[in-house]
Amino acid sequence: MSDAASTGRPEPDPRGEILVTPGAFADMDGWHTRVAELRRDNPVALVELDGWPRFWAVTRHADVLEVSRRADVFHNTTRSAPGPDVQYDVLDAIGIKPSSLVHIHGDVHQKHRQVTNDWFKPAAVRRLQPAIEAIAAEFADRMADLDGNCDLAADIIVPFTLRVIMKIYGVPESDEALMLELTQGLFGAADPEYLGDFSDPLTLITDTVARFQTYFDAITEDRRAKPTADLATVIANGVVDGLPLGDNERLWYFIIVATAGHDTTSYALSGGFEQLLRHPDQLAALQQNPDLAGAAAEEMIRWTSPVRSFMRWAFEDHELGGTRISKGDAVLTSYPAANRDPDVFERPMHFDIFRPDADRLLSFGLGVHYCLGSQVARREVRTLLSAILDRVASIELAAEPAWAESHFVSGVKHLPVSYTMR
Repeated sequence: MSDAASTGRPEPDPRGEILVTPGAFADMDGWHTRVAELRRDNPVALVELDGWPRFWAVTRHADVLEVSRRADVFHNTTRSAPGPDVQYDVLDAIGIKPSSLVHIHGDVHQKHRQVTNDWFKPAAVRRLQPAIEAIAAEFADRMADLDGNCDLAADIIVPFTLRVIMKIYGVPESDEALMLELTQGLFGAADPEYLGDFSDPLTLITDTVARFQTYFDAITEDRRAKPTADLATVIANGVVDGLPLGDNERLWYFIIVATAGHDTTSYALSGGFEQLLRHPDQLAALQQNPDLAGAAAEEMIRWTSPVRSFMRWAFEDHELGGTRISKGDAVLTSYPAANRDPDVFERPMHFDIFRPDADRLLSFGLGVHYCLGSQVARREVRTLLSAILDRVASIELAAEPAWAESHFVSGVKHLPVSYTMR
């Protein structure tokens, strides 16, 4: 008798391995084709992969929604960013314990979230709009200096989203190159382009975290001595339960805002633009009616789903989609799969800025861990989209795009385009 039969568990489904295979995300059409079969046949699939904790791959919208809403059952932990056992064993051995907002749970999470919550309330986000518009205008205007050809992702989109988060933090533009290197090193360590001369992704991650610590320790020292009206000052002087944030908690707070506020939005923009260029009728409609920018932004975010997955742990037995999840089991929620679920989205594999159901996207999560910066991201996407389309008379793909290889956060990293300015 097999182990699965003796325990009453289903047999492991090797198709679920694609959810944590970095290279698979370099071919998203192929990825979605294979994951659609998994979602149809086995939406809560057991995955056993050498070097990984055994986990349940959750690919159906309704089930991802339930995991997100049932924070009383499914808890975030230090392993919420999916990774192999050796990654977390080594990080633990050298004293690196991830403890950002995505790694903590319950009352601890809520109290830490309150440290920066005021910065991301609707009124506060609206006050950022003039700065976002000015930065978008600067980078859209930069296209005029690039002779009608550029890498829209690397030359325009990435530096735009990076500049916005640096502006919110209140740190100098001269630090942007370093911050870009570190954010790409943390989220893109499995990608050969970002791995560079490092021997393996884990070595790059540990080096990146150490450099983040050096950088943000200096920021903390400065903002404690000379506080200013920026987000870096808020985090540097953050207090929970009457006590200053611990060194590790403060470091990871800085890291999550810098990385999640930059890479994810970049990938939403680059992948969204790629689809607009493949659908010239929709691009033309958007140029003729700029008021469609908000709807287009929602579809771009649904389509790209830059955060590929999170991992949570069941703290009690629970039935999910008809499958028994036992206390202690890990579940991996796949956001790209959920955002292409035909039970929720009409023609989910079709990019459509006129889609009436785009607001059901799960790209920002849901429940207590809903993305704190979601409204900033939405404003960035629609503002840069509008700024570029206001300035170009025509734009088209000049070559096929390249995709980042990461099972956690990824998307289009290079988008060669040719264009004429108005």
